[in-house]
Amino acid sequence: MAEILVLGAGMVGTATALALQARGHDVVLADRRAPGQETSYGNAGVIQGEAAEPYGLPTNPLTLLRLALGAENAVRLTAAGVLGQAGALLRYLNNSRTARHRAISAVYARLTARAIAAHEPLVAASGAAALMRPHGFRVAFETARAFDAARPEAERLAKSYDRGLRLLDGAALARAEPGLRLRYPGAIEWTDCWACSDPGALVAGYADLFARRGGQVTRAEAESLTRAGAGWRVTGPDGPIEAARVVLALGPWTPALLKRFGYRAPTVAKRGYHLHLRGAPTLNLPLMDTTVSSVMSPMRAGLRIATGAELVPMSAPVNRSQIARAEARARRMFDLGDAVEATPWVGTRPCLPGMLPVLGELRRTPGLWVHFGHGHQGFTLGPVTAELLAETMAGVPSDLASALHPDQAIH
Repeated sequence: MAEILVLGAGMVGTATALALQARGHDVVLADRRAPGQETSYGNAGVIQGEAAEPYGLPTNPLTLLRLALGAENAVRLTAAGVLGQAGALLRYLNNSRTARHRAISAVYARLTARAIAAHEPLVAASGAAALMRPHGFRVAFETARAFDAARPEAERLAKSYDRGLRLLDGAALARAEPGLRLRYPGAIEWTDCWACSDPGALVAGYADLFARRGGQVTRAEAESLTRAGAGWRVTGPDGPIEAARVVLALGPWTPALLKRFGYRAPTVAKRGYHLHLRGAPTLNLPLMDTTVSSVMSPMRAGLRIATGAELVPMSAPVNRSQIARAEARARRMFDLGDAVEATPWVGTRPCLPGMLPVLGELRRTPGLWVHFGHGHQGFTLGPVTAELLAETMAGVPSDLASALHPDQAIH
């Protein structure tokens, strides 16, 4: 019997296994697929050290109406997606109001401030440095009016949270990204970020590091989790896997599994899409085009176009509307070839109404731990919150870990 079983081999689960292993625990990392092949594979590939405040919902009624009518590409709403999670959305909306959002951001900013330092030793030890560009992330604006309107907020964030910021005029952006065919009047560059050219490979590299250090990586179905005496058991291809404690790091699939054990974890499921386009654009850093609210990232597979959010049930069919707008924009920006994939990649971000991830042991079920709810920033925050979870398991007190206790979100 292992000491700890971590279910979920995305960035969050893999980082959890590494952090626990570093403290001398006997850990098994299990997933139904190979490490880094689910939600962690599909992001824009940015470790966002600049992300000091979580994404809130707009509270202005006119803005909400525009979203409902499909006027903004940042968010696509559907009736089933909204009505099916109305309670969680209302709580999320309440937490998006200014005073509450600032209080949440005070905790969130402490997490993202640690992101680069948490990833750096893992990148080095896993031999993944070739995947990384430790330089920044840019946000470009189509009009001077939009650029001027965004600057005060960017400057507030940089000053309030001590984040690195550069404001680029159109000429400076053109020099920095000579492959751009469009000319923008300006861009915001956040310098406290790292870009990754293959997010799935980075997670796989971290999992290989865990295995080289003596950990076990295996396949298992999380849905098979059951009590086994005082411990836990899942079913793998080679038989049962047992452990004294289990950590659920299953991202958007965590709430469904928790329901089997009598817990409710209201979650706002935000779907995202990406598509790779062939070609060789000389894009040096990930670039968000605010016209279509999509991030264009240079990847080993091609130029990755990553969309904003779509509120739909997890089982809903693919809708190409957001990715189609982003693809059309990308083809204006660069000389691109065919799409690599026949259909866009689809994944769901696990966003809790409180906008903060949760970690810790569930009080009613000793030995059952959770680590999920990172929303848009699981790829960024996995190693940060994994360290906090490992400290919590060791009995090390932390006000930051206390703020992320599952009692805040799970009932």
